[in-house]
Amino acid sequence: MTALTPALDAELRKDSPTVFGAVKITLPDGIIRLIDGSGVIRFGGETYVGEDPTYGVISDVENLTDGVGDSAPAISLTLLPAGDAAAAALAAPSMQGAAVEIYVGAVNPATGGVIPDPHLIFAGEVDVPTLGADEQGRTVEYEVTSVFERLFEDDESARLSAGHHRSIFPNEAGLDFVTGVAETVYWGVPGVGGAVQSFSGGGGSYGGGGRMVEQ
Repeated sequence: MTALTPALDAELRKDSPTVFGAVKITLPDGIIRLIDGSGVIRFGGETYVGEDPTYGVISDVENLTDGVGDSAPAISLTLLPAGDAAAAALAAPSMQGAAVEIYVGAVNPATGGVIPDPHLIFAGEVDVPTLGADEQGRTVEYEVTSVFERLFEDDESARLSAGHHRSIFPNEAGLDFVTGVAETVYWGVPGVGGAVQSFSGGGGSYGGGGRMVEQ
């Protein structure tokens, strides 16, 4: 059983399929759509090119690695920027967290059209951009981690409060009018004594003769 569409699976089983890789990177102020090689292809209502006039070309894409223990699946992607400005933009701190999609597909050599539908082999986000330079020019290498990386966040700043709940779900008022809580639960801070007092002691069914104690 394969995850590919029947048409793509059949094309890739041929002796000499025309295969391509495509990368889509969603920047803070735009989208890069590149293929590994020259030319132009279209699928999913979007156009992918071999060279972006602003951001350059793909240099290489390393093998996808599985995550083990406390690490998520990751892949390394290297771009050759078109110039110094492009290199600075691609390596900027704001690039961290940018969404990345990597596809593998095939082209019908007779028509030049893309076989429906290219297979999405990886969806993740930029973890660490690294700017490099040598005699050939500048490079930007991205360590791209799977979207499952967010499962490892420890949420140390989370609070059991209406304010924090609203910061995540602005239209959800589940904690706005909570009353009658028997015990205060503190998240992320040491517990503090409350002002609520209870009556303790014997002396009949109504607790007469007792004393006030602070919880």
